[in-house]
Amino acid sequence: MGFKCGLVGLPNVGKSTIFNKLTNLNISAENFPFCTIKPNFGITLVSDDRLKTLSNIVNSDCIIPTYIELVDIAGLVKGACQGEGLGNKFLNHIKETDLIIHVVRGFKDDKISHVYGRVNPVEDIEIINLELILSDFDVCKNRIQKLKQKNYVLFKKNIDREIKILNYCLTCLKSNKFLKFSNLTLEEIKVIEHLKFITLKPIMYVVNTSINVKNNVCIKKVLDLSKKEKSFVSLVCVDSEFGNDTYEQEKENLNYKELNFVAFGLNSIAIFGYKLLRLKSFFTVGEKEVHAWTTKSDVTIKESVKCIHTDLSVGFIRAQVISYVDFVKFGGEKNTKKFGKVRMEGKNYYINDGDIINVLYKI
Repeated sequence: MGFKCGLVGLPNVGKSTIFNKLTNLNISAENFPFCTIKPNFGITLVSDDRLKTLSNIVNSDCIIPTYIELVDIAGLVKGACQGEGLGNKFLNHIKETDLIIHVVRGFKDDKISHVYGRVNPVEDIEIINLELILSDFDVCKNRIQKLKQKNYVLFKKNIDREIKILNYCLTCLKSNKFLKFSNLTLEEIKVIEHLKFITLKPIMYVVNTSINVKNNVCIKKVLDLSKKEKSFVSLVCVDSEFGNDTYEQEKENLNYKELNFVAFGLNSIAIFGYKLLRLKSFFTVGEKEVHAWTTKSDVTIKESVKCIHTDLSVGFIRAQVISYVDFVKFGGEKNTKKFGKVRMEGKNYYINDGDIINVLYKI
């Protein structure tokens, strides 16, 4: 599996329509608030040209790419964490995602209602962000109270440490700061990762706009905000084919050269997600199938191969590793061995993107 994306935003901004375009599904997308009540789930395959190249070399029967799971989450409104709108249970759906795609409205159309009767994407973003902060604040506060009630002498050191980290998180959240913009270390984040804080997740803003974006002030405001947050922005027009083909032209029209302005589509979501979530792809290659797998950058090969089968991790002895570049350059496994480009790696090896792996194990 790749990763899980959640589409969030106010009601009626185009989340469900975008979800349909990305997944080729046909869920309801109507012009009234809370058209989506239950979250919709969809799976979409991630295109990777390397798979076809590998398949051609070994003449495999099939190709199995990795995939992204998309979740269309019901629209949030002010007070969602206190149960307003459709309530805070939908905030819990966001917790289960790895990457947030925040859809905002950047067009004026009297025929399409806005839940607050105006078009201001920055204010819309601030409303949603505040709800995410308040949700994390409640989780943080409740966790501290629960830990203080525990009286386990053996675990006192760990409990005290978690409470200290959570108190720092409370301070950040009280100042309306996302936890991902705090000074938490990777080690501290690991201590609290079981709480699935929403404000630790990477965000990509998608502005649902009209085709003519040259004089669209709304887009420029979102781009300015994203620069401060070091997040990414993409444009989409749900009523037309607005994607990679027109991306460069519209980028010129806006006079924005920043790297945070990216083309919208599955490829940009995949690239953005892999980069922000620190993920890598590796492959298993054979005549039966060429298969892409996903792992985290900070996970050893012994842990990474669990996604193939748990037996490979439990009985791991060593792994034969060939880089994608060498495999293609020498035309397959036989010649890479001939030219000494096959490595044997132990359990503490960290996979490089594109590694072709064959695990030796014993149960």
